[in-house]
Parts: sequence; C-alpha cells; structure tokens
Amino acid sequence: METEATARSVSIDILITFDENGNVNYSEANELEPRERAQVREYVQNILRRRSYLDFILNSFSSIEVEEMKPLLKNILRLGLYELLFMGGTPDYASINEAVEITKLRLGSKSGDLVNAILRNIQRDIKKLPKPAHKDRTKLIATTFSHPEWMVKRWVKRFGEREAFQLMQANNQRPNYYVRVNNLRTKTSNFKLRMEKLDIPFEESEWLPGYFKVESVAPFISKDLIRKGVCLVQDIAAGFAPTILDPQPGETIYDLCAAPGTKSIVMSDMMNGEGSIMAVDINPGRLEMLAQSAMDYNAENIKIRQDDVRELNLKLADGLLLDAPCTGTGVLSKRADLRWKRTEEDLENAVKLQEELLDEAANHVKRGGRLVYSTCSIEPEENWDQIQAFLKKYDNYELESLEDFLPEEVLAEDGFAYQTLPHVHGCDGHFGVRMVRVK
Repeated sequence: METEATARSVSIDILITFDENGNVNYSEANELEPRERAQVREYVQNILRRRSYLDFILNSFSSIEVEEMKPLLKNILRLGLYELLFMGGTPDYASINEAVEITKLRLGSKSGDLVNAILRNIQRDIKKLPKPAHKDRTKLIATTFSHPEWMVKRWVKRFGEREAFQLMQANNQRPNYYVRVNNLRTKTSNFKLRMEKLDIPFEESEWLPGYFKVESVAPFISKDLIRKGVCLVQDIAAGFAPTILDPQPGETIYDLCAAPGTKSIVMSDMMNGEGSIMAVDINPGRLEMLAQSAMDYNAENIKIRQDDVRELNLKLADGLLLDAPCTGTGVLSKRADLRWKRTEEDLENAVKLQEELLDEAANHVKRGGRLVYSTCSIEPEENWDQIQAFLKKYDNYELESLEDFLPEEVLAEDGFAYQTLPHVHGCDGHFGVRMVRVK
C-alpha cells in the first residue's frame, strides 16, 4: 500500500472515478499542499484533453487493448505517457519509475513489469511514434484531436476542416485565465498594486474594465485574495452577460439558474450593492456556495431562492439574466471532461430545457425592462436559433444592439449578439443577446 498520497496517485484516482461514473471530483486532493493540488488539476485536465490520442499510442505498444485494461492500470499508463510526451520538465526515467512504483504498490510486480515495458518501448521510439491512420476520416480526426466523433462531424460541417482543427487545438491547450477585481472590497488601482507587490504577472483587458488575464489562479488562492473577496475568477467572455444587462443601482434584478453565483456577484458590484438581486437556482448545495460567496464578496443585496425556474411566482423585474444550462461546448479547454460526457441527445435536451426556461423568464420582466439570454455553448441550436424561435413566439420582445456595450470583434448577427470562439478570441466560447420588453 502507498504510504502517502501524491499528485500522481490522487490524479489517477480522480481519473478512475471519471471513467466509472463520469464525475471529476477534486476533493480527494484537499489534503495535498497547494502546489500539488494545482498539479492534480493540470494532470487530470491535460490527460482528459488528450485521452483519445494517449490511448491510441498505448494501443500501438501494448498487446492488451486499453479498453480491456483495469481502470487503475490504464490511468497509470495514461499519466505516465502524458508525462513522457508533454511534460518537458520531468525526466523520462523519473516519469517511468514513478508509474512503475505506483503500479507495483497497487497492482503487484507483474503489472509493474508490464507498465515498465510499455513505457520504455514508447520512450525508445518517441521520435518516430505512429500517427493515427483510420480510413474513416471522422474517426481519424477524433483520435488525433481527442474529441468525440459527433462533435467532430458537427464542427467540420459548420467550420470546415481547417477551422475545426484550430478549434479543437485551442480546446487542447492550457486555457487563459482571468480574474476580476471586486470593487465592493477594494479599488482597481489598489488591486493592481497588490498584484505587483506579490510579483503576479497580469495583463489588463481592453474589453472590459476590472478584468486581468493571468497565467494561473494559484497565487490568488494561496494569498487568500479570492477567499477574502478581493477578486473572483471569471473568464472575460462570462463577463459579457452582466455587462449587456447593465444593472443599475436601485433596480430589481433576477439572476436565473444563478449558482454558483459569479455573475450575481459581478452585478452586485455593478450596482454598488444598491437595489436587489434575486438569485434563483434549483440546486441547494450550489446555492449554499452562492450564499457563502455573497458574504465573502460583501454582495449584501443578493437574495437567494431555491426554486425551479420553470415554476416561478415573482413580481416583474427591471432586468433579468438567464444564463441557461447548456452543453458547455465553449469551455472544453477548462472542462475537458465535458467532451466525453456530452452526447447529441444532451444537445437536444438542452435546447428543450432552454426553451422552457425562456418561456418562464419572459413573464417576469416589466415593460421597458431587459432580458439577457446567455450560454457557454458554441452550438447554433442553443444560441441564435433558440433566440429566433423565441422572438417568433413573443412579439412583445425586441433585440437590442450590443454595439454600445462590447468590442466589435466579439459581436455577431449584425451586432445583435455576441459569440466568442476559443480559437478566434483566446477566451471561452460564450453567446448572449439583450432583449427589451416593448409591450
């Protein structure tokens, strides 16, 4: 038995859990040091980003198919191979030795010998590794770029092969991270000074005020800047939805499907804590997180309600944000696990749910009020197609131009929507529109 948990061993256990039930749970890493906890996330997400390709290479060097291996064995090999191919700072012998030792401890010496043989054979041929050569073009692309075949088919048809490759390559890269200053706790100028004193590299965004691109969020966690409510982690594109809703101090705002509440906190900041934000979500556990965050960030005007958004009984709001549940195909770089969990049926179900949520949201905005619909998807059915269908049903809503709110390079549909794409904009893929109730 292992005497001590390490970043490698915990990562392997998380990957096994994902193989078994589709969930990624990082709580197993809580007992590790902050640096090792960060390493666990790097291991897990990078291995999931490249899983099909890693399995192809392993199958090329193993007499046992990866799918026939025990979950523990296959994930030890995946991690060892990932280190060999993609972690230049780790010597090959160290990667192989660590993989072999974990295997011997948990599966016995015979399995350890197998892992040693497979990884050493790969190391020996590392400059001339085989390339995927499936006759089926979709399967070839899916294996090469580690995306499910149904996504590959959709994106190649929509974007063409070259741009689809660029999108998938972007999904397989380490993502850009952004933090947003919380003006309810500090000033932007003070926050910048604090980052400089802590030697945290940052780049201030030209798109939205108060957003900073950073190499890692680890320093903000280790220095307690997030726990103390000084800043929050939010992709720049996720900030577009609150921006176009433009909540004003004193207004009544609804945030539907709100948990874990980052957008609610941003809107509270935009309102200077004045007025009311009703954050509604069906998940009690996630609402507890939202309540704690509201206290941490001094967002005192956030009220919390557990409810099914499709069964609301609320008065009319000045502004309503529906950040709808979606397939999440715009965030596959940060959430690599989603690509292996989502199916075409999930897309169909998401579209149906979004339609139901929009139907309910439409009844809770006062005349002259704003309704913002947003997703972290890049699929037309969840985005522009969904809005076109909504506007056909509701003649009391009209689209408003976003030209006064957002930079031109993120606008779509003649300025009446925003749509970001990871390979084009260097951020997550998000969509949103602003509609006004005219009668």
